Amino acid sequence: MRRLAITHVDAGSPTPADVSFDVHPGDVVLVLGPSGSGKSTLALALDGLIPHDVPADVAGSVEIAGLTAADSTVAELSTHAAMVFQDPDAQLVTGTVLDEVAFGPENLLLPVEQVLSRTEDALRRVGLWDRRDENPDRLSGGGRQRLAIAAALAMGAPLLVLDEPTANLDPRGIDEVYDTLAGVVAAGDRAIVLVEHNLDAAVALATRVVVLDQTGMLVADGPIDLLRDRAEELHKLGVWLPVSTLAALRLRRAGYALEPLPLTPGELRGALEAHPQRRARSSSEHPHLDVASRRRAPSDPSSSPLIAVRDLTLRRGRTEVLHGIDLDIRRGDFVAIVGSNGAGKTSLLQAIAGVVRPPRGTVRIDGSDVSRLDARSLARTIGFVFQNPEHQFITHTVAGELAHGGTPSADVDRMLERFGLADKAGIHPFLLSGGQKRRLSVGTALIAGAPVLALDEPTFGQDRARADELLALLRGLNDDGTTIIVVTHDMQLVADHADRAVVLSDGRVIADAVTADLLGDPDLLDRAGLRPPPLRQALAGLAQHPELAGATRLADLPGAPGPAAEIPTTADPAPRRPPRDGGSPPLRDREDGA
Repeated sequence: MRRLAITHVDAGSPTPADVSFDVHPGDVVLVLGPSGSGKSTLALALDGLIPHDVPADVAGSVEIAGLTAADSTVAELSTHAAMVFQDPDAQLVTGTVLDEVAFGPENLLLPVEQVLSRTEDALRRVGLWDRRDENPDRLSGGGRQRLAIAAALAMGAPLLVLDEPTANLDPRGIDEVYDTLAGVVAAGDRAIVLVEHNLDAAVALATRVVVLDQTGMLVADGPIDLLRDRAEELHKLGVWLPVSTLAALRLRRAGYALEPLPLTPGELRGALEAHPQRRARSSSEHPHLDVASRRRAPSDPSSSPLIAVRDLTLRRGRTEVLHGIDLDIRRGDFVAIVGSNGAGKTSLLQAIAGVVRPPRGTVRIDGSDVSRLDARSLARTIGFVFQNPEHQFITHTVAGELAHGGTPSADVDRMLERFGLADKAGIHPFLLSGGQKRRLSVGTALIAGAPVLALDEPTFGQDRARADELLALLRGLNDDGTTIIVVTHDMQLVADHADRAVVLSDGRVIADAVTADLLGDPDLLDRAGLRPPPLRQALAGLAQHPELAGATRLADLPGAPGPAAEIPTTADPAPRRPPRDGGSPPLRDREDGA
């Protein structure tokens, strides 16, 4: 890649902008950057989808195996670079697992024997050969993503490009995908370019890190240890870091000896066990954590519920997806609904919000039967944020989305500023980046001022700074009395923010508990297809530092919160010059602008 700059239709500036780096066989390159920096755009350029299928102005060049992407067709490039998207359903097109993987090689007009040989090899590598005759719809989310990877492998491409492949997956599905990718890398004949926010899963696989800033400029390129060596700078930039690294940054400020910075729960645990004493700090810092005092008190169980779900049974087509759900949510609760893919989480949230009309009398909000409320009354009662933001956009401009329904222009302007979208007010919502679309979707739900806010995967597609900002906003709304319900696969988010967790499995509630109690029950988590959050994996039962053993949230740890508080709500738009010597540039320019 040489000086690549891509400007989308109607965009005022390129993202990415002037990016150069090389990928060699055996590399696993992790592409990081804040929302809107051009990570997904860069991925689409690697296999020619930009500019051939997605129109954009491309400067610079991408060369793969001697082919220039701009001058080669997508079909020609498909044997050299294969793409796996966030949503596997966007690229699965046939009726059986076998046919899906054979589809690509068949289109290359390969002999039947070679098509079948490639198909079997790819399916065996991802563990799906025994399910080759099944319909892809019968696979789990992780299974469908493994199928998409198999289809890419069968093309024989030496470069595999994955754009947030685990974004929609539960913890078990994430494990499946990364186990599969580890097998691909072990063969040594392929390279991987990986756009990913879930660094807790990715750091064990990645060998290199490429970082873009908010303007789309390359600001770092180096080995995976770059995450340790420049963690503070990356954090300020708004880049996701592993939870264990964030925890270590905070603990190091409190005097714990953590050099080098750990990247995984195992490394954090090992570093703490190896250093039984921390350096002395001021006498005002208590040596033991009062974790309980830092948590919100649960709502009074004797109070009347704001939301009452009674014997909710829901069907999608002929399939019963929820079975006799009973659930109470009280005013001011912050509730997380968790479970594996297919457990019924989104169906339950949509029924509560009236997006899917529940049977009469099964869902009531503040005494009102959700099934009987008209659209306007429902919007004033509960705001809903879809997992896919595009599913709720109905106007042709960003400002129009917020103004829909008669919102005063002053309120629209404030919301645009609040979510860093003021410079996007006049463009079409579909032209926003994934993170920007998410912020707009949350803004459209908030602007009506409903007493309940329901969000499906609220941090999906967000950079770290915007996710922190959004979660702080939700926490502030909750402190002011708004009832918050989130569906999420992010167990660290659950640990850090939710007061209660409702666990679903096969369309039934199998647990409803205070979050700390849930996270302390490994058997229940395993039965639900979940995993303890990274911080609990690192600290539970810690022998050398028992004062940390009860911590499950970053806020439970001693030490200052760190750079997160310093991040501005809007990115500094100042341009940066690209490096000229091929090295890794500083994350912040010197005063002379060099």
